[in-house]
Amino acid sequence: MLRKTGKKAVGCPVETTIRVIGGRWKVLVLHHLLDGTKRFAELHRALTGISHRTLTKQLRELESDGIISRKVYPQIPPKVEYSITPLGKKLSPVLFAMHDWGAEFDRVVRRSKQN
Repeated sequence: MLRKTGKKAVGCPVETTIRVIGGRWKVLVLHHLLDGTKRFAELHRALTGISHRTLTKQLRELESDGIISRKVYPQIPPKVEYSITPLGKKLSPVLFAMHDWGAEFDRVVRRSKQN
């Protein structure tokens, strides 16, 4: 079922969270923005392997969902900064939990492969 926005209707809050932060790059963008405001080029350098087009798309989607904000400074050359919103900051426990789980998973898998 599609909503008027064109996005698929979700069935539970976990599904909503996955829709908002899912994918290869969004969580990594948020991880970097938790450290503070960043410009596009800073994010692009930090996210090895992401194309300009993909980063732009991910930033637009996060902004559209209210997770990050975009501030354009009226100057030449253009200056644009991205920062995490209060709603986005509420994801920090989720992101830290994902970090901790990933580290534990790596330890367990490494340990099991050594045995």
